[in-house]
Amino acid sequence: MNEKAEIGVIGMAVMGSNLARNLAHHGYRVALFNRSPERTDRVVTEHGAEGIFRPAHELPEFVASIERPRRIILMVKAGDATDATIDSLLPLLDPDDVIMDGGNSLFTDTIRREERVRAQGFHFVGCGISGGEVGALEGPAIMPGGTRESYQILGPVLEDISAHVANPDGSVDPCCAWMGPDGAGHFVKMIHNGIEYADMQVIGEAWMLLRGAGLSNSECADVFAEWNTGDLDSYLIQITAEVLRQADPRTGADLVDVIADRALMKGTGTWTVQTALDLSCPVNGIGEAVFARATSSHDDLRRVARAALRGPDGRVEVADRGAFVENVRRALWCAKVVSYSQGFDEIRTGGHKYGWNIKVADAARIWRDGCIIRARLLDRITQAYDADPDLVSFMCADSVAPELAANQQAWRDVVGLAATSGVPAPVFSATLAYYDSARAPRLNAALTQGMRDLFGSHSYERVDDEGSWHLNWSGDRNEERA
Repeated sequence: MNEKAEIGVIGMAVMGSNLARNLAHHGYRVALFNRSPERTDRVVTEHGAEGIFRPAHELPEFVASIERPRRIILMVKAGDATDATIDSLLPLLDPDDVIMDGGNSLFTDTIRREERVRAQGFHFVGCGISGGEVGALEGPAIMPGGTRESYQILGPVLEDISAHVANPDGSVDPCCAWMGPDGAGHFVKMIHNGIEYADMQVIGEAWMLLRGAGLSNSECADVFAEWNTGDLDSYLIQITAEVLRQADPRTGADLVDVIADRALMKGTGTWTVQTALDLSCPVNGIGEAVFARATSSHDDLRRVARAALRGPDGRVEVADRGAFVENVRRALWCAKVVSYSQGFDEIRTGGHKYGWNIKVADAARIWRDGCIIRARLLDRITQAYDADPDLVSFMCADSVAPELAANQQAWRDVVGLAATSGVPAPVFSATLAYYDSARAPRLNAALTQGMRDLFGSHSYERVDDEGSWHLNWSGDRNEERA
């Protein structure tokens, strides 16, 4: 009974308490601490029979209750609260103790914190955790960064409590793997959330197109449930059907029709796009999903635009509804492939930029269960990056590119019909534009560069000679080396 805890959790909100319970369910003795002691006591009162908990009301008591090297998981609000908790912990630690931040922290903050904590002789792990409240309790996808030594101390525990995937050969993979040094774990989790934004948005666009063609919410639910049995099989498609079938407990109407038409966000999608801009890595599908949420919440814009702007009313006229539904399915698959491709390209690019050398296949592998974007598609992404770790874009893989080509006409038809019907489809459209831009032998960039040279002497490169060049636009228009 007096044995010390094997691991500790700070932060007893829903995610923290559920993670602590998950640890206890797997046989670990878990120390608990929350700034407000009432929350700690509530966890023990309501769930104390689920395992061995060591509650503490003071931080020194909490730290002293954990065996060395200590493994301490922070599940507190990202930002200042995380820094304040780290500041309080550091004087109480011993060499080689591990602090893990399991919140949605910005990866650059994690880089800063890891450097600071490591300089004092301790380990700091920035760790992405996906799966929501249920995943935290039953088995999430876990993306830790930090030193290899820290993973040797903490990794076996995280692998134990993560979701697990059975492979065709009978082996089982934990949905947890070391992503790389310092901020790599939170970087990968950030992009997971960016992909999630695009995935949810393009599903919503498909729903609006089906509704525009006259399908009821119940009929749309049946369509999504059917799609979930094929290549589109995923958690998000599954819950789309569930949401569309749900009746409002107050009125009996479809719940989706009484939910306010405003989508919120907590920042990770925005960070994904901002980081992609810094990396010069195009993720326009993810970007349009972020902007779509921003538009939905821009009340002033929507109010004045509804009064001032005119266009088609969103009704989609189709001669063959069954054929249209199939076209939307094909277009949705294409848009999802491109959205995931953009996210994995950002992982690859960022891994090189920051010296992490992330194994892209590992990120795909651990997302196959436990996380919000778990999907059948991730098996194919894993296989593609296992076969070619240097693959620039999943959509260009030999196993995928022919399918995109075969389905592209449906994709183009759906985008065109959405435009002529007045149905906003920014991710359908943006991913198609990305597909066409990537495969084009020439874009409009030559004209852009010519204009830049004319108004700002920014120079240009030539197709038939090396180096940078400038034209004397305001003089004799002769060319000179820049």
